Amino acid sequence: MKGNRICGAVLALVLLTGCAPGAEKGGETIFVGRTVLGEFLIREEQVALSGAPALPTLLLPQASGTKTAKNRRAVIDYSNSQDGYVMVNFTAESDKQLKVKVAGPVTDYTYDIAPQEWTTFPLADGNGKYTVKVYEQNPATGKYAPVVTAEFTAALVDEFAPFLRPNQYVNYAQADDTLEKAEELTKDVGEPLEKVEKVYSFVVGNLTYDRELARNVKSGYLPDLDQVLAKGKGICFDYAALMTAMLRCQGIPCKLVTGYVGTENPAYHAWISVWSEETGWVDGAIYFDGSAWQRMDPTFASTGGSSEAMIEYIGDGNNYAVKYFY
Repeated sequence: MKGNRICGAVLALVLLTGCAPGAEKGGETIFVGRTVLGEFLIREEQVALSGAPALPTLLLPQASGTKTAKNRRAVIDYSNSQDGYVMVNFTAESDKQLKVKVAGPVTDYTYDIAPQEWTTFPLADGNGKYTVKVYEQNPATGKYAPVVTAEFTAALVDEFAPFLRPNQYVNYAQADDTLEKAEELTKDVGEPLEKVEKVYSFVVGNLTYDRELARNVKSGYLPDLDQVLAKGKGICFDYAALMTAMLRCQGIPCKLVTGYVGTENPAYHAWISVWSEETGWVDGAIYFDGSAWQRMDPTFASTGGSSEAMIEYIGDGNNYAVKYFY
């Protein structure tokens, strides 16, 4: 179907299932999901959203302790910046809001963290200078005070390093069921693109959009991958995180991408981008049609039933604007 033939009711089918921008609260943006299917308009989802080797072993982050910035309250470990990540632990007790800012050569990323646990963040801008700061909020004023700062220059072993390991948004380090399912799906499959197809087909065919979660999810929500897998449903963030995790644990570089989709009233949304030796980075692949890979947006394809109109919409890169990589 050609683009100029999509009109009327068909447009209603392709627009949109995502995470649309909503109001700001306490300095944080809260995203409101909007799905238009047929005659129905649903405003539900709120969620705060951000040559490769085919590796035979699972790559997990570790706080090696060789390069750190720390004090009695928090530590930033950048020992493995060459592998595309930094780790943070707010070691003191705190019941206040805590944040980490990772400022790279191009983009600044801000995250929520919990105290007294290690959290991993990707160096998504690649090579260059980074400043990482840990902040604690003053409840009386709502302002954040810096607790500890690290400045360093990252020289990655390769450009794929940030997108091969678990991090806060794609946390599969302890997701045993997710790892087992990925292994099951790709067993006896050698070619990376065939693995992508197996994982994509599973996610699109077995997950449904979780409208109840979308109505009740809070700012700062992070996917619990094994829970998503067990329930068989999720919001856009869950779809993208699950597929990213399954591909990374199989040694396939994969970015979880957040940004805006749609040209009129753009919605905040999450999708993925994968890399293969044959294609390079495919800034969104969805399926191989015999000549080219199309954009990979598992949420849209699943909720749209992979209809021809939906596939065409997803495949049009003009409908997507990238903001963050995780």
